Amino acid sequence: MNYNIAILGLIEIVSAVTIGIFILSITYKILQWVGRRYYKISESNLAYSIFTASIMFSVGFMINEVIQPLISSFRLLNQDAASYVLAFRYIGQGAVYIAIAYCASIVIALLSTSLYARLTPIDEFEEISKNNVGIAIIIGSIIITLTLLTKSGVGLLIESIIPYPQLPPK
Repeated sequence: MNYNIAILGLIEIVSAVTIGIFILSITYKILQWVGRRYYKISESNLAYSIFTASIMFSVGFMINEVIQPLISSFRLLNQDAASYVLAFRYIGQGAVYIAIAYCASIVIALLSTSLYARLTPIDEFEEISKNNVGIAIIIGSIIITLTLLTKSGVGLLIESIIPYPQLPPK
């Protein structure tokens, strides 16, 4: 058994669960606050729940793109640092990668919702506040589709900031 890989796997599981719970709970609380404050939407509104679920799926799916660059970064840092220095560098770089993915998913959700709202003659959030499930499913599908299409680009952006060691020229 390779203990280094096992420890790396445990670190990945614990950090993914911890970060996932934190990010999704913050996203949920923000969406509930926005719904109540700006659109007067109650918690029993099925359409807004579908909309919220699609944004939360989008956030989780985009942050999933951070895992492999984070593991690559951790493996590179593991080669040349003391353990406590390694932990702080790992946490710092992980926070930057997660922030990039989170911001990208929020921007995608906002852009897709606003673009769809401009293309249609109806007020989508008024319809969602009236519990129009069909509109919520359409907007949720647009958000998820755009997340699927942009995930690899965000992953490439995150991959570009990993401090890979310089190779000697040929």
